[in-house]
Amino acid sequence: MPGPDKVPRVALAEDFDRMIASLPPDWSTVQLDLRIFDEDNYIEAATVLAQVNAQPYSKHDWHWRLHAAREFGHAAARETVHGTLGVLDGMGIEGELALRDARVGRVEVTQMWGRPESVRQEFRRRRMQ
Repeated sequence: MPGPDKVPRVALAEDFDRMIASLPPDWSTVQLDLRIFDEDNYIEAATVLAQVNAQPYSKHDWHWRLHAAREFGHAAARETVHGTLGVLDGMGIEGELALRDARVGRVEVTQMWGRPESVRQEFRRRRMQ
């Protein structure tokens, strides 16, 4: 139990969820930085983070850059990032996240020629701004 001057550490997956919940509803991608507190766990964490294509920093205060996407794009799915951070939590690897960038209002562009109207309507419904 933390002392009176200590703040209890928050699980990485919970911290990630809190950051995502603070974003506007039309966010499309986010960039996060991750730092682990005990660098002896770096290799174990890097092995797990490979699932979400975490980009390692060299000679930087933070260890990895993570990209997460809401529904589309060149980033790991939000649920996958949450699950991967949950695995780190389960392994007892503690760290912190920092939200560096969030893109809002971007819409996927897809060729719709030759597709049935039902597909077009479903696409518009899912991607509605």
